[in-house]
Amino acid sequence: MEVAKSEKPVILTVDDQQTVLTRLRETLKNDYTVCPVTSGPAALEFLKSHHADLIVLDYYMPEMSGFDVLTILQNDEKLKSIPVIFLTGSENDEDEIAALKMGAVDYLLKEPFKPHALITRINLQLELFRHRHHLEELVEQKTQDLSEANRKLSQRDRVTLEMLAQASDLRDHDTGAHLDRTTGYAKIIVDDLLAAPHEDYGLTPESGTDIVDAMKLHDLGKLAMPDAVLLKPGRLTKEEFDVIKTHPTYGYEMLKDAIASMGEDSLLYTAGDIAYGHHEKWNGSGYPQGSSGTDIPLSARISAISDVFDALTSARPYKPAFSPRKAFEIMYDDAGTHFDPYLIEVLRRHEKDFETIVKTLGDAALVDEDDDLKDVEQR
Repeated sequence: MEVAKSEKPVILTVDDQQTVLTRLRETLKNDYTVCPVTSGPAALEFLKSHHADLIVLDYYMPEMSGFDVLTILQNDEKLKSIPVIFLTGSENDEDEIAALKMGAVDYLLKEPFKPHALITRINLQLELFRHRHHLEELVEQKTQDLSEANRKLSQRDRVTLEMLAQASDLRDHDTGAHLDRTTGYAKIIVDDLLAAPHEDYGLTPESGTDIVDAMKLHDLGKLAMPDAVLLKPGRLTKEEFDVIKTHPTYGYEMLKDAIASMGEDSLLYTAGDIAYGHHEKWNGSGYPQGSSGTDIPLSARISAISDVFDALTSARPYKPAFSPRKAFEIMYDDAGTHFDPYLIEVLRRHEKDFETIVKTLGDAALVDEDDDLKDVEQR
């Protein structure tokens, strides 16, 4: 059926009686574009390629009842919003209730036929539809505006966190490469856990992204450390080491208020776990709390491997760099004591990936294969 373009609302009339369709056309033609069809299947075929603003639908028809047609319309996302008015010869209250429950907007009797009542009902439903559609557009626009505002706030928050991370990193590193390397190592581990899920090491893509992003804040507490201790070119005294051991607590304290105010912000929550727990050890001999095993958050256990590997393969004021091979050997020896043994297995699987980061982002430094881990553990 070809429908001429018109600014008038399009009314699809569906009835198996031609006399009823003719009467509807004569009643509605001055105010609407009327499109008559004689069956339910014909109505559905019409709607495949044509628009209708409202449907006047007979309840009882052979082949397919009006109720069957309405059921199909209500299960189609593109068609379910079209208002449907039933026009029927039945005064069965149960039919009327069933139709209204299914989604019909009105239910009128064919006899006595009341043209003005029908036009009034159609105008009312079209006005309600236009009003609802306008409200939906407003809600969609407001939702988009809110989403964009949230995106900008999230971007601003991440920029702020990035600046904090860089500020903390520059306390004891000359460049920001330390952050790039440690986040790179963390991402390798996270990607492995996502690709090959393991019991007790479950991650989602979102939680994995949070770990990688929050890794940059692991040493936030070093902002509170005195230069004389943090930058000392040699072994720390016990008293100085006790000062350094407070930086995880300082880091968590700096994030605590933000975590409380933001509620369920997963990135800040993860950052707090990492800042506080990245110096904990699998056997409970770490600091600041002496947590052990899986009581240490997974994010902090990943951070411990990333941070220590970078410390081993980087030059510091108090030590030269180790080769990646020497660093691997040291860390493998500490599987089950310092490090989560399963995560060390992940490290074994990705030696080449870790070495690539050392080669591309590593600090130029002398290598001392005979040094040990003691000074690294102090910082």
